[in-house]
Amino acid sequence: MNREKTAEMIQNGQTALGIEFGSTRIKAVLVDPENLPIASGGHDWENRYEEQIWTYSLGDVWMGLQDCYRKLKEDVKQRYGETLTAVGSIGFSGMMHGYLPFDAEGQQLTAFRTWRNTMTEEASLRLSEVFQFHVPQRFSIAHLYQAILNEEEHVKDIRFLTTLAGYIHWQLTGEKVMGIGEAAGMFPIDSSIKEFDQKMLDQFEDLIAEKEFPWKIREILPRVLTAGQQAGTLTKEGAALLDVEGDLQSGILLCPPEGDAGTGMTATNSVAVRTGNVSAGTSVFAMAVLEKPLSKPYEEIDMVTTPTGDPVAMVHCNNCTSDLNAWVSLFRECLENFGVTVDPNTLYGNLYRKALEGDADCGGLLAYNYFSGEHITGFEEGRPLFVRKPDSKFDLANFMRVHLYTSLGALKTGMDILLKKEQVCLDKMLGHGGLFKTKGVGQRIMAAAIDTPVFVMETAGEGGAWGMALLASYMKNQKDGESLAEYLAQKVFQGEEGEKISPVPEDVKGFEAFMNRYQDGLPIERAAVESL
Repeated sequence: MNREKTAEMIQNGQTALGIEFGSTRIKAVLVDPENLPIASGGHDWENRYEEQIWTYSLGDVWMGLQDCYRKLKEDVKQRYGETLTAVGSIGFSGMMHGYLPFDAEGQQLTAFRTWRNTMTEEASLRLSEVFQFHVPQRFSIAHLYQAILNEEEHVKDIRFLTTLAGYIHWQLTGEKVMGIGEAAGMFPIDSSIKEFDQKMLDQFEDLIAEKEFPWKIREILPRVLTAGQQAGTLTKEGAALLDVEGDLQSGILLCPPEGDAGTGMTATNSVAVRTGNVSAGTSVFAMAVLEKPLSKPYEEIDMVTTPTGDPVAMVHCNNCTSDLNAWVSLFRECLENFGVTVDPNTLYGNLYRKALEGDADCGGLLAYNYFSGEHITGFEEGRPLFVRKPDSKFDLANFMRVHLYTSLGALKTGMDILLKKEQVCLDKMLGHGGLFKTKGVGQRIMAAAIDTPVFVMETAGEGGAWGMALLASYMKNQKDGESLAEYLAQKVFQGEEGEKISPVPEDVKGFEAFMNRYQDGLPIERAAVESL
C-alpha cells in the first residue's frame, strides 16, 4: 500500500492499535485494514525487587505507556506526515497473572505482585486441593488467598482485583472487564459457559467464609469477555492519559484486554483446536488448544484459554536459552582473545548449525540449563551443569546439540504428559522466539522433542503487540458469525502457514535417548544445588 493511501487511512481512523506490556519492553503496533504493521513505538523498562517482591510501580506503567505512544506518534508523523488523532480500535495486553488490588476509591492497596513472584506455594497447594484443579503460584487467586493466609491488613479493603492489562483498560475506559484468556490467569475458567468456574467460586467463598470479609469473590473480579466483544470506549480522561499532547480523540472502541499468552496465540495463528505454539527464549512455554478437557489435573500443566475461551494446556518452564547463550558468549570471548571479531548473528548461526552435525543422542553428553529453579522437575533453585563420561563423544557438534536439547528438556517433560499420557492430538506447532532465529535449527530440534511438525512464520517476529492489534481489528471488522480462527486464516494469514519442518525419525529417537539420560541424571543436578 502506498504512502498516500496509508496516510488517508490514518486520517480516517481505519487502523487498529495494539499495545503490550512485556517484562522488559512496552511495544505499540499500528496496523492498516489489511492487518499489516504500518508504525510502531517502544519503551524499555525493568521490574524492581523491592521488599522481597518483584514489581513495577504504577508511575513507571504510565510513564512507559505515554513514552511508547509518543514514539508511535513520531513514527506515524515521520513515515506518513500525519498527526495521529484517531484510531479505529485499540487493545491492551500485558504479562499475565499477578496481583493488583484496589479499594473503593480506586486506590492501589499494595505493590503490584508480578507473575515472577513465587511466594504463594501454600495457597497454590491448598487451592489446587480444594478445586481439584492445578492452580499455579502465578494465578491472581493464589496471590489473593496467600494474602489472606498471611493475614495482610489490606485484604478487607479490596473492592477490585485485576491484572496489569485489566488495570490499564479500566483507567482508560472506566470498564472493569477482561478478555477470557487473561481472566484464565486470574481464576479458573469454565469454557462451556465462557466464564469463571462457578463451582470453584462457591468453593472459594466457603474456604474464606470465617474471615467475614465485606466483599464476595464475584464482586471483586472483572467481568469476563471473549474476543470480538466490545469492551468500552476511550474516555476523554483516558485519551489524555494515553496521549499527553492531547491530539487523540475520545470515543475509540476498545476490545477486551488480553494476556501475553493470548496475543502470542493470535500472532502465530494458533487459536484453532489441535494447534499450538511454543515461545522459546530466556524462558520457554508451549500451549496446545485442546479438543476435550484433560482426564485429571497435573502440577506440570497450567490450564488457560484462547481469547475465545477454548481450553488450552500450557507447559511453562523457567529456563531455556540462558545457559546456551552463556556458552556462546564464552566462545566469542575465546575468538576475541585470538584477535577474531565475529558478528553475533554469524556466531550463533554457525554454532547452531554445527549442532545438526552431532549424533542424534548427543554422543552421551548431558547438560542442565537450570539458571533458576524448574518446577516441572521439582527444583526450587538451579545450577547450570555439563556432565560427560570418559567414553562420551565430546566434540563441538555434540556439545552444541546437547545444549539445544536441554533447553527443551523440562518442556518435553510436560509435553510428554499431554502427548503420551493424555493422547492430545496436535496437527502443528507454531514456533517463535530467539531459539528459532537461526533458520531450521531450533525448529528441527523442537520437532524432534515433541514429534510434531513445527512451523515458523516471518510475521511471528512482530510479537504480542501485533497480536493485540489483530484482536482489536477482529472486534471492529468481523462479519456476523466469523470466528477468530476464520478471521485470522482468511483476513490475516490468508493460508500462509510458514516454513514447515517435520520430525526426523532419527532425531526423535535420539531425543528420547537423551531424555532417559536427563531423567536419570536429575540427582546430579540435585547434588549440585545442595553442594554449591
